[in-house]
Amino acid sequence: MELGISMFGDLQVDKATGNFQSTQQRLREIIEEIKLMDEVGLDYFGIGEHHRPDYAVPSPEIVMAAAATVTKNIKLGSAVSVLSSSDPVKLYQNFAMIDQLSGGRAELMAGRGSFIESFPLFGYDLDDYDALFAEKLDLLLTINKNERVTWHGKFRTSLNDQAILPRAVNNELSIWIAVGGTPQSVIRAGKLGLPLMIAIIGGAPTQFQPLFDLYKKTYLENGHDPAKFQVGIHSHALFGDNAAALSKAYFPLYAAQMDRVGRSRGWPSYQRTQFDFGMSKHGALFVGEADAMADKILHYQELFGLTRFAAHMDVGAPSHQDLMKSIEIYGTKIAPQVRKALAK
Repeated sequence: MELGISMFGDLQVDKATGNFQSTQQRLREIIEEIKLMDEVGLDYFGIGEHHRPDYAVPSPEIVMAAAATVTKNIKLGSAVSVLSSSDPVKLYQNFAMIDQLSGGRAELMAGRGSFIESFPLFGYDLDDYDALFAEKLDLLLTINKNERVTWHGKFRTSLNDQAILPRAVNNELSIWIAVGGTPQSVIRAGKLGLPLMIAIIGGAPTQFQPLFDLYKKTYLENGHDPAKFQVGIHSHALFGDNAAALSKAYFPLYAAQMDRVGRSRGWPSYQRTQFDFGMSKHGALFVGEADAMADKILHYQELFGLTRFAAHMDVGAPSHQDLMKSIEIYGTKIAPQVRKALAK
């Protein structure tokens, strides 16, 4: 199982003024954090795309390209790229360049978009939400398999024997599908034989078991190679030396960000009881000390048959120092325990 980290580039909020941290500062911190992830031997880093004032990263490719120059081994991906409001040709070209720059370490994780700010920003109609994704995924996969492309669709100008350059290393880019829990999206990934990342950020992860079963069943029924089967989860996480102290310090930051997002979606105010359940063995939060977190990761690896676990580590914008500490604990304490257990 690959062990990695994802981030959205959450910006800290000044309690006195209500102003957000500067994007410049946060971007520089993210590069330092990715460099440390590589140094401590983690397998994967993913950065998400958002177009809101509380996030620093509207273009994951820029962060990935910068990270490619200061890392050696870690895979670099988007988590996610909102494919529905992107141009698949330009998206492929950007990721192919990162793949070349990094020596074949780039991944593109495509999603329909849990956050929808990019649709009006780039001139797309939300009524076309699913149709846009289906068509653009078809074009992206066609480009990934063919240097010269002839393609016709509804939402984009046709391509007629057009060369799409540069090409990814080995002429094929690693493309994942990210989903939030929609069975139709899981079935689509399984039919196409694409690796799947399921976001589990609340409630009890066991509730997602039917989606994992559905994905594997669909994948195998469509004749895809079992040896290439890949499935992962993305869950909110933060690691520390003392679970009680970490919980006390992190809850206000986490709850504030959940409420900022929730206000636009009609969610009720985030409660301490939700956070405490999330931290329990049966909850979706991976917040705590190394030994307990290694056990929790192993529990869900066995339950779901995971090939990747992504600890989403900057919800609510913990300090750079706390994130660096969390990354260090993950790479030097949690990852070795998990790898040792899986090697038995």
